[in-house]
Amino acid sequence: MSQRPLTYAIIGSGALGGYYGARLLHGGAEVHFLLHSDYEHVAKHGLVVESTQHDDITLPDVHAYRAVSDMPCCDVVIVGLKSTSNALLAELLPGVVKDDGCVLTLQNGLGPEDEAAAVVGAEKVLGGLCFLCSNRVGPGHIKQDRFDHIKLGEFGKRGISERMKAIASDFEAGGVRVQLAEDLPAARWEKLVWNVPYNGLAAVLGVDCSVLMQRVEPLVADLMFEVVSAARAVVRHTIPTSFVETMLNNTRNMDAYKPSMMIDREMGRPMEIEAIYGEPVRRAEAAGCAVPKMRMLYEQLKVLDASQQS
Repeated sequence: MSQRPLTYAIIGSGALGGYYGARLLHGGAEVHFLLHSDYEHVAKHGLVVESTQHDDITLPDVHAYRAVSDMPCCDVVIVGLKSTSNALLAELLPGVVKDDGCVLTLQNGLGPEDEAAAVVGAEKVLGGLCFLCSNRVGPGHIKQDRFDHIKLGEFGKRGISERMKAIASDFEAGGVRVQLAEDLPAARWEKLVWNVPYNGLAAVLGVDCSVLMQRVEPLVADLMFEVVSAARAVVRHTIPTSFVETMLNNTRNMDAYKPSMMIDREMGRPMEIEAIYGEPVRRAEAAGCAVPKMRMLYEQLKVLDASQQS
């Protein structure tokens, strides 16, 4: 990757992609946004980001596109789509990634980097884990609350690369804290410690995180420790008990937060079941690690999703 300023394409400019793209643009980077339902509004009025963590920002001049074929090739293509839309990557990525560029997947669960690598090659792929509370509250209008930091790592190899540092620098210029991970698979399993209990239980039970902590905290903790056991079996990564305790304590202070999977169920949208549950369960069981509560939650979510989409 060259030493000149990096250009960015945002594929999936919703609550996540739109937020991080806006932060990059606010920090001075050149950013191009692929939009669908918001295209007309953003092309005319730009983006607005409200934040309890940073100053609010209004970006009236935005490079907005309705089709990926109209976008320029960029150094970094950020995938902010839900993992349920990854079948589209084969048509979205090839024409927008520079020959010496890369793809950064900002998606949940296990496997998003593999799907991007199948399209552009493993050497061009990085993964990012987003610790973000944000919602799209109107056309071109995003509201962010509390967290927004990213953990960034290379796919298929360990260590911290120069392109990781360059991308992190651009995010930090926009006010986003970035941690550089030497071991991306380990980092993905660590994020599952939170995602597995809260996303699935909130969707199945129809209650937010504060209610989960009041009513079923022991079950939340049991699911977290199943993820810990699976991480040890699958990627030989030991997640300390103190990490689980931190996740529980952080969530006790979240008030009535609705995880993304609960919102998807409420809106009648497909849920990210395979990335957050199916793939981790399959990998754990293939490594000889029983995860009965994760397996049960996975099966319940599949039934809910099938009935919702029928």
